[in-house]
Amino acid sequence: MKQPLLQSKTYLYATAFFSGMSVMAVEIGASRLLAPYFSASQIVWTIIIGVIMIALALGNVWGGRLADRDPNPARLYRRLIFAALWIAAIPVLGKYVIALISGVLIVAVETNLLVAAAFLSCLAIFVVPLLLLGTVTPSLVKYATDSLDENGSVVGYLGAAGTTGSIIGTFLPTFVTIPAAGTAATFLLFAGVLLALGLGFFLGAGTGKRLCTVSLLAFLACALLGVNSSPAFWETSLAYEGESVYNYLQIKDDDKTTVFSTSVMFSVQSKRIKDGSLTGMYFDYALAAPTLTNGGDILILGMGTGTFAEQCRRYFPTSKPLGVEIDEKIINLSRKYFELPDEIPVIAYDGRAYLQTDANRYDVIMVDAFRDITIPFQMSSLEFFRMVEQHLAPGGVLAVNLNMRASGPGNINERLIDTIAAVFPAIRTVTVESGTNLALFAARDEATLDALPQCAEKLQSRELSTLMRHVAANWQPPVRGGPPLTDDCAPVELLGMRAIDSIIQKELQYYKGIYRHEGFEGLRKALTKAEDAPAPFSLHKNSPLI
Repeated sequence: MKQPLLQSKTYLYATAFFSGMSVMAVEIGASRLLAPYFSASQIVWTIIIGVIMIALALGNVWGGRLADRDPNPARLYRRLIFAALWIAAIPVLGKYVIALISGVLIVAVETNLLVAAAFLSCLAIFVVPLLLLGTVTPSLVKYATDSLDENGSVVGYLGAAGTTGSIIGTFLPTFVTIPAAGTAATFLLFAGVLLALGLGFFLGAGTGKRLCTVSLLAFLACALLGVNSSPAFWETSLAYEGESVYNYLQIKDDDKTTVFSTSVMFSVQSKRIKDGSLTGMYFDYALAAPTLTNGGDILILGMGTGTFAEQCRRYFPTSKPLGVEIDEKIINLSRKYFELPDEIPVIAYDGRAYLQTDANRYDVIMVDAFRDITIPFQMSSLEFFRMVEQHLAPGGVLAVNLNMRASGPGNINERLIDTIAAVFPAIRTVTVESGTNLALFAARDEATLDALPQCAEKLQSRELSTLMRHVAANWQPPVRGGPPLTDDCAPVELLGMRAIDSIIQKELQYYKGIYRHEGFEGLRKALTKAEDAPAPFSLHKNSPLI
């Protein structure tokens, strides 16, 4: 095929550039597509990178063989069009593929459900387009090389063009397209770039008009169906759904409550009861810390939408809460949807980095830092909690939300407790009745924590006083003795994934039992009741997780 565009090789270098850009954009987009379902942990990133590298490697081999067998550039640009249409279809179909694979594995797999589901979802959604994009470089080398004398230079220029595109494809989605327009629009944007390369080739040659027309119509259909695609496609009444640099963001709102989550499946980050009563969640239990100190200066690392800060101000009017939240978009949502008062300051910063710059001491430090369903490793280590201890005032109390009721030796809660115990001599833990959380409290001496019953009696709120007496009657020193987590070795993501997997399996066993004894109708009734549950995973009052 005679193609004027290829005579100067500029179009070939442009193809390398934009293909490299699209590969990295798809990789970044993959993490955001999977995060609402499986988290954005190092484990999920490892799966994404591994699958994509396998696909590219296979594409390199296949592309080289195809170019040797039939050095017709039209074949490459047809593959680019097909890859573009596949990527454009991801916002439309990707969430259903994830749901289908997860549903099958729920029945078929007993362990490592999340890892298996994330791997197979990534495989099903991304292998084909990345395999096709992997054929680009060896094909371009074949088309661009006129003689062996310039072979090295051509390979170098093509590699540089592809790498430069990859650099831009790494930064552009993260800092521009995903925060501004979302993951779906990002997939569509870079799919459009690949489609333009393919269409440009065939239109420049004056051939493939039918292919171009059909491809363009298919792309437009994907754009119309996918641009407003929702990860939580089963939800019909979300008050807000969007994305930031760090998170998927979801808010549900009704007459009684406002709920914030960064995951469509596994977690509730914040909950506000509009009549001002307690939430039934771990925020309420954490109020034991300001109860012991009668409020005071309170630092909240992982502010979220400010539920704990508002409770501190409500029950301890003289307290001075200060929040640190890395995601500025969450801060803005807290002001708009959760009515967080402007007089409660929130700093957009990483919690540990803030401690490194802050010279103040606090009566209460609340550590509630999570990214979707994982704990930031830098805020789970021995070095971090030593830093926290240095920022506590005399008589101060540390409160930590351990968000997974883990079991088995060496589980994530045991490791975190052992880490905190290496810094604080006095520790208590109490199980939150609603949900899967464990609230931890630590101080420099036992007398500080032992004072909770007396402090609870002095509270003016009967509701809070009752809860604090319950906490005092049920908290206990945890079993210690394991190795602490450190900056060098803190596998919290792997430990957290195991805990979540265990929680899911326990919950599924409960519902499988209902299905075996009561059939579909019993299961439907149980799931209908689950919609009113106060916290994730506690889907039924008789659930084994309560």
